[in-house]
Amino acid sequence: MNAHPADTARPEEPLVPPEPLPTRVRGISAEQRSAQEEWEAVEDIQSVLLGRSAGSVPLISFNEALQFFQTADLSECRKKIQVTVRRQGLAALLHFLFGPPRLQQQLQGERDLALAIAQCGLDDNQAVHMRILQTIYKKLTCSRLGCPRYGTHWEELGFQGADPGTDLRGTGMLGLMQMLYFVMDSQTLPLALEIFKLSQHETQNFPFCIMSVNITRLVLQALREECLSRECNRRQQVIAVLNDLYAAAFLQLYRVWKSQHKTIADSGFLLKELEFSTKKKPKQLLKSLETYVSRSTVSAADSIQQPSPLSVSSSQASEEINFTGICDLQVELEGEVRLI
Repeated sequence: MNAHPADTARPEEPLVPPEPLPTRVRGISAEQRSAQEEWEAVEDIQSVLLGRSAGSVPLISFNEALQFFQTADLSECRKKIQVTVRRQGLAALLHFLFGPPRLQQQLQGERDLALAIAQCGLDDNQAVHMRILQTIYKKLTCSRLGCPRYGTHWEELGFQGADPGTDLRGTGMLGLMQMLYFVMDSQTLPLALEIFKLSQHETQNFPFCIMSVNITRLVLQALREECLSRECNRRQQVIAVLNDLYAAAFLQLYRVWKSQHKTIADSGFLLKELEFSTKKKPKQLLKSLETYVSRSTVSAADSIQQPSPLSVSSSQASEEINFTGICDLQVELEGEVRLI
């Protein structure tokens, strides 16, 4: 553990009580001192709730979190995975004759790891699990401090209640891992913040994290139906393809939601469209994401070369947070996508 500045050795100083000075002479006003004491009190409360200072919990990268799962004992989770969708009769024959190619053998281990992570629940006793959760919170809220494990602040991020773990059924830790990828990748973070901002819109609001979990479910379903095998074989990757398809599907949802002024009442229909796209047109979705990232990179470079004080993007404009009308979105893995 890295030593904090306060922990480093300092030259010994005489313990002479200082002379009492007027408040202004000490460098800060009474109001400033009061505000500082209140802030320290907040940190103390968080320390009690989290077992340590929330600010001291370091961010975790997607690769570090993935390395944890690669080395963790997931034997119980692996017993629960269903690699592919079971087909019988004519459906099985048609899939064999005209369906997508099978995933190459050297990639099946990575596929099974992704499916095992999806069977792994959020564990309060796993430090990495908690760091993933805290990182998502900090990146979406742009907060220096973390937050308590339970509380209404998770509803403000778009979970259904005070415990995010109850919303991960069907996706497990893969649901959080894909959110982590979204906010920790420098190319997708701006998009994640744009979508999060839209989710707080006065009339177009939707539960960001619940929507994210639903998109992860769609990606998992496409994987299990072997709809992504061709792309995985081409790139010789599985988890990276899943993450890119997740981001591409979220981008598609964002564009339609924003441009067509959709509301939470339209979410079931839009998820049904996304299900079709992730299964039948994954290459088109991925190409759309690639184009978006390329244009964003060029725009960012141009803005650096020609800065303008008046060029404030919509993503930087602040809006009042409003989470009224949050509904429970659920996507059935084996059936129709619908809003309940």
